[in-house]
Amino acid sequence: MRIGLISDTHGLLRPQALAFLRGSDHIVHAGDICDAGVLQALAALAPLTAVRGNNDLGAWADRLNETELLVIGGMRLLVIHDLACLGTAAAEAQADVVVSGHSHKPLVRREDGRLFVNPGSAGPRRFKLPISAGELLVEGSVVTPRLVQFDA
Repeated sequence: MRIGLISDTHGLLRPQALAFLRGSDHIVHAGDICDAGVLQALAALAPLTAVRGNNDLGAWADRLNETELLVIGGMRLLVIHDLACLGTAAAEAQADVVVSGHSHKPLVRREDGRLFVNPGSAGPRRFKLPISAGELLVEGSVVTPRLVQFDA
């Protein structure tokens, strides 16, 4: 199973990101979407789970939760926009994987038996940070993360 990861699009859904996410079995957007059209385009590719980021405002964004818990193939995946707001949610949810956004910095790390993944920002470039997205390849109980960078 392939789970596409994207975050911090800030209203800009780049063609490279769409092409990368095509073929995903599920797509996760970790917030700061900023335009409901982004969600519509992603949902046309695969089932979509999205959380509200600090810049997601308006009636369309009010329908989004601040966190989501997915159970996919026996893996428990917790989605949150800002990792600083995580608190004990990952432990309480018994999450195997935590996907976040907010920092615009791509990240993969393991801590306390959990995999933490931030796909970075696929939207407008911020400072000198890369434009990126990611994926989780799930085979049984093995989850392999991969991050990719796109040219601006």
